[in-house]
Amino acid sequence: IDLLSVLWRAWEQNDEYEWKGPFYFIQGADPQFGLIKSWAVGDTNNGDDEWKEEIKLTEQAVQAVNKLNPKPKFFVLCGDLIHGMPGKWRKDQERDLKNVLKNTDQNIPLVFVSGNHDIGNAPTRETIDNYCKSWGDDYFSFWVGGVFFLVLNSQLYFDSSKCPELKQAQDVWLNEQLAVAEKHKCKHIIVFQHIPLFLREPDEDHDYFNLEKSVRQEIMEKFHKAGIKAVFSGHYHRNAGGSYRGLEMVVTSAIGCQLGEDTHGLRVVVVTDEKIVHRYYSLDELSSQGMEKELLDMLAKQI
Repeated sequence: IDLLSVLWRAWEQNDEYEWKGPFYFIQGADPQFGLIKSWAVGDTNNGDDEWKEEIKLTEQAVQAVNKLNPKPKFFVLCGDLIHGMPGKWRKDQERDLKNVLKNTDQNIPLVFVSGNHDIGNAPTRETIDNYCKSWGDDYFSFWVGGVFFLVLNSQLYFDSSKCPELKQAQDVWLNEQLAVAEKHKCKHIIVFQHIPLFLREPDEDHDYFNLEKSVRQEIMEKFHKAGIKAVFSGHYHRNAGGSYRGLEMVVTSAIGCQLGEDTHGLRVVVVTDEKIVHRYYSLDELSSQGMEKELLDMLAKQI
């Protein structure tokens, strides 16, 4: 199955520039087939030769999303789709993940975001091309109900030393997209990327889980000036977040391996005329019988 065709069939035929009222989408991150075993055995480079647990968790996530009523506008996965980067298990991990995701309701488009394990910590043109062949473009934009969404390749902000021209190309494209958003007077602008700008504080020290401070500051200012409301990311395998001058940074824990105290889960994001509200649910909560009422209540409170 061509997973991307699900996305474009849903949106290409309709004019999505106009605000049509509140809606919601589902955000997930880091199914990362292979990490649970490799983390457990203490070998994150070569221990990813088993991913049965990730298959079960991602199946549960897909089943939970399919049961939601009303249906979400789309289901976005914010990177680290698989663990091998590259590794001898990479093709098998990709195959098994696609076999799970193809069971997503055909009326719920899938959106894919590239993570460091998908294209490498220091990506090259080849690793990015390989990702694009498997999952689609590493950066792109789309409209849903008057809201403008931007998918970014955050690895180009983390380390573009092996492909500086690709980072420059994304920068030029992003400026063009923000000009488009201003022209169309969109209701909101929302960004998806794998690596968070920051985990809790805009001026926190740089480490593996956020962007370098000077790069971060430049992006935060650009986003603030463009009126971007929120950035949704993964990578941390824990829930976190903060804000910078009205820009909310939302860090969502993993479908797969947990590195903190959170449960395997997904985030429900409600978009209204004035604001964006969200809550993280465990997969068990999302699958529960009471979820439909909770979802309707969540939407009703925002209208």
